[in-house]
Amino acid sequence: GVLARATEQFQPRPGQTDMALAVADVVAHGGSLVVEAGTGVGKTFAYLVPALLSGERVLLSTATKALQDQLFARDLPRLVQALNLPVRLALLKGRSSYLCTHRLEMARQSSSLPDRTAVHLLAKVETWSHATTTGDLAELPGLDERSPLIPWITSSRDNCLGSQCPKFKGCHVNAARREALGADVVVINHHLFFADMAVRETGMAELLPTVRVVIFDEAHQLNETGVQFLGHQLGTAQLLDLTRDMLATGLQLARGLADWQGVSSLLERATRELRLVAGKRPGALTLRWTGDAPEGIHPQAWSLALQDLGAACVQALRALETVSELAPDFVRMFERVADIAQQVDAFLKPCAAEAVRWLDVTASQLRLMEAPLDIAQSVRDKLLSAKPQDSGNPGVRLDDRPRAWVFTSATLGDDDGLTWFTEPCGLESAKVLRVSSPFDYPNQASLYVPRHVVRPNDPAHSTQVAQLASDAVRRLGGRTLVLTTTLRALRAIGELMKQHLDGSGIEVLVQGEWPKRHLMQRFREGAQAGEGACVLVASATFWEGFDVPGEALQLVVIDKLPFPPPNDPLVEARSKRLEAQGRSPFNDYFVPEAVVALKQGAGRLIRRETDQGLLVLCDNRLVTTGYGKRLLAALPAMRRLENDEELFQALEALQQAAITTASTKVF
Repeated sequence: GVLARATEQFQPRPGQTDMALAVADVVAHGGSLVVEAGTGVGKTFAYLVPALLSGERVLLSTATKALQDQLFARDLPRLVQALNLPVRLALLKGRSSYLCTHRLEMARQSSSLPDRTAVHLLAKVETWSHATTTGDLAELPGLDERSPLIPWITSSRDNCLGSQCPKFKGCHVNAARREALGADVVVINHHLFFADMAVRETGMAELLPTVRVVIFDEAHQLNETGVQFLGHQLGTAQLLDLTRDMLATGLQLARGLADWQGVSSLLERATRELRLVAGKRPGALTLRWTGDAPEGIHPQAWSLALQDLGAACVQALRALETVSELAPDFVRMFERVADIAQQVDAFLKPCAAEAVRWLDVTASQLRLMEAPLDIAQSVRDKLLSAKPQDSGNPGVRLDDRPRAWVFTSATLGDDDGLTWFTEPCGLESAKVLRVSSPFDYPNQASLYVPRHVVRPNDPAHSTQVAQLASDAVRRLGGRTLVLTTTLRALRAIGELMKQHLDGSGIEVLVQGEWPKRHLMQRFREGAQAGEGACVLVASATFWEGFDVPGEALQLVVIDKLPFPPPNDPLVEARSKRLEAQGRSPFNDYFVPEAVVALKQGAGRLIRRETDQGLLVLCDNRLVTTGYGKRLLAALPAMRRLENDEELFQALEALQQAAITTASTKVF
């Protein structure tokens, strides 16, 4: 068929067909559909084909910008061509993904760039700026998303001048928004979607009402992403940036018309006093904030510091109001200060119901946070109840038909109702479909739980994990991903494995030493049998979205069960809410969270029907506790290994097969 001609990897899968039919049904009739589609089902084609064939306007949201680029540049064009459809596609990201030509010009004239590397990189950006048509910084090789140059050459909601900008006509952000408004299929990301729900400033406010079909891929990240945006936050770094910008703008454009030095100093002093009230803190800490002030901070001193900050904002607003007609910069600055004053006022009032507050503190900064416990109410009120307005087709009255919502991921829970996902997302009434992976796990993969490794709370745990992983890596010749649940374990295991494998010819890559993109590229290049083989020790984002099919990755080692941190303010608040409902926080929250994270991590191993590999879980609670059985049951049905000897035999068999394959390729 047309799909087999569109991609070499395509083959018919019953699960993919079942999912496509379910998506087609909800697209036709409206409503909500939640689909858990196991690894290898081919969920991307399963939702794209019926969506494209429907003729409806489609909004497609993904978890990451990398997946956005893959869908827009590879999957969608391939399908549109194969199906011969006259469909217009558009890619829309947040402001920080696009070059701002006005700020590029300002950066070129600035003498305050971070370092010589930034100056050299700025020259490359300027050369590229003359050739790019989209301004999407992802097009520029060598520019890492963590580069300190990014804030200098991109705009933010705070500093964008809007229609008053001298470069407004050629603005890449506005061009991308115009393109999206005229397209049939628009690819965005979850952060952009929820940022618009919070501030209505990303261009989505005009786009969403005209769309009848909305699809969220990698939907398991939806709740945590939404929670980040649907509350309040205020940081001292943000305040100090504002102070510097106000002083520079005032002296440059309205010198002598207001006491810019005095106003800026007042705001800066109030900001620094707020940080000082929190006291000296070793390292980075999160402080609970359940009463009038965060824990360990005197309530009266805290309240006075916030009031002084609010008063400094009022003084700044008065100064800015007197010069607002002189330049659009002052209008935007006034809006920034007014927004911060509003946040200060919110933090002086009690925390909202069904929300939680906390304070993030470092040696020099602090960040005030308030977030809802989940996105359920916002989804019900702002999304599911809203109706599409106009499709651009005068023959169709969209108001009479409900919008179609599709939420899909490889991991959405471990019960038939997928309640881990549906409850916090307000989707209890959605239709639910679970589609199993087509992979033959008993023949493709083996699982080993080493009983001799001490429990995770034992100080020797990381040492024993590093030793076992190093022994395994030697026998396999690399091709290994070690996933940790904490940064402390990441550093300990990474350092120990470097020592154990020194002189072996196997390179140990550790997250944090290089940008993520570089680590992934190096692993794929070096993770081949023989010379230059790699092992990657990683945490956090590498538990998902790291796709290395074939022989390049054949061993995944997980240090311990990925339970959420019990002292995290959001975790604590969610646990207390469950207790108040007469439910078990451990069974109804901690275990399901661990299930989803564990399935994501284990999912890195087998990516295709021909893959072979081993999963080692260094947490004997899996085989000694009742909840361990629940976690094991949620994993694919892999062949079980009973001891180190069986593990090493399996590893050597994989290594021998890889050598044989390499020899075959040579001849």
